[in-house]
Amino acid sequence: MVQKTFIWSAIVATLGLAANVMAEESDVLTLTQKNFATEVLDKDLMLVEFFAPWCGHCRALAPEYEKAATELKAKDIPIAKVDCTENQDLCQEYEVQGYPTLKVFRKGETADYQGPRKADGIVNYMVKQSLPALSEVASAENLAAFKQSDRVVVVGYANDAASKAALEKIASSLREEYVFGIVSDEALAKSENVEKFPSLVLYKQFDEGRNDRVGAFDDQEAIEQFIKANAMPLLDDVSPQNFKSYVDAGLPLAFIFTESKEDSQKLTEVFLPFAQQYKGKISFVRIDANDFGPHARNVGLKEGHWPAFAIQHLDDASKFPLDQSTELTSENVKDFLEKYISGDMEPAISSQDIPATNDGPVKVVVAKQFNEIVLDKSKDVFLEVYAPWCGHCKNLAPTWDQLGQMAKEQTGGALVIGKMDGTENDIPKEGGFTVAGFPTLKFFKAETNEMIDYHGDRSLDDLIQFINLHSSQPISLSSTADQDATKDDADLDHDEL
Repeated sequence: MVQKTFIWSAIVATLGLAANVMAEESDVLTLTQKNFATEVLDKDLMLVEFFAPWCGHCRALAPEYEKAATELKAKDIPIAKVDCTENQDLCQEYEVQGYPTLKVFRKGETADYQGPRKADGIVNYMVKQSLPALSEVASAENLAAFKQSDRVVVVGYANDAASKAALEKIASSLREEYVFGIVSDEALAKSENVEKFPSLVLYKQFDEGRNDRVGAFDDQEAIEQFIKANAMPLLDDVSPQNFKSYVDAGLPLAFIFTESKEDSQKLTEVFLPFAQQYKGKISFVRIDANDFGPHARNVGLKEGHWPAFAIQHLDDASKFPLDQSTELTSENVKDFLEKYISGDMEPAISSQDIPATNDGPVKVVVAKQFNEIVLDKSKDVFLEVYAPWCGHCKNLAPTWDQLGQMAKEQTGGALVIGKMDGTENDIPKEGGFTVAGFPTLKFFKAETNEMIDYHGDRSLDDLIQFINLHSSQPISLSSTADQDATKDDADLDHDEL
């Protein structure tokens, strides 16, 4: 074991030396606790990566980050990195919770980097950040170039101070996603078929090419919704690179699963009219079943049965799958969408079958019985949502079984210890939570169903302490060791009498 540790230390040292050599030849500035304030906090704009040398995602990003640094150096936009294994206090100060974490700094103020992780995407994102939130566009030549400067460009046409101030506020809010300009010349506006001031035009390099909105800029929420709804193509391929844009748009997402180009082309013809009809209400996307087939289970579909269609609400994960035995024809899709839009369709709930017997110390919970077991107001319930493949869940299992046995023996049924396979069962809306990782531990109080998250250590003693602290029942669990110690003390006291 000592030899393995020594070899690993040697490898780390060698890698560290190589990294230092690379840093000397790199356009990426290496930051430490000592030079961070002087190198970063007074800069107009800088991108900083917080990383760990052992992180695979960081290693994958490194060559792209280097390329971007070289390109951006010519544009006077610095890029830097911080090794969090050597600068832990600095990374903690900036609330780094995973690797790599990228942050944009402006005169000491920080914002999360929300762009791609390829060199050209990093460059485009940071160049966009270097521009003013709202650019003045004064000539036809400038406007023609400005309209082509990004895939989506927003231009306000107005010549009063109030409109400009309102648009600048909107532009500052959305500068991470879009480029904003303002035209105050009425003749230039008319050349763009803009007849009334103030007006807003969203220029885009897809679909119909532009969307117009006439009226004041004072309703920021309405204008932001207009921009987000129209900035997405009517029907596009979804991927990890653009998924966040759909989340930000705030619309239900309709997934069309296909596994061949032929199906994709055929179904594009079927769904495009509906994408136009329900624009602003539903976002339609094609998803490659070969690459992202497992996502079908998240939206209530069976993997491997293609093509398929389902709608998902991204805010609460509710899902509305179209029966996979139904052919995806225009008529069938029309009927499905009309029922969905009318509100006559209940979301699908994935659930395992109710167990034939369920008398073990740990109660098995399935979605069909979630309310009956977990939200039973006569009992406190401590629920684990797990995944069969999860290593942490496997490590917790014997402790959770032991906890269940203790609850069964010591509480007379006042406390239920439960477990639920989160890969096979959905959390009903009444549950009041979504699962972000495994295991997820939730404590539900009797009488009120108040839910308390458990974030502590997964040792038996800590779990017992948590239950005793939060139980709404007269419960005082004690471990076998505690009971044995109490018994020994009692025996000792008896001998001394």
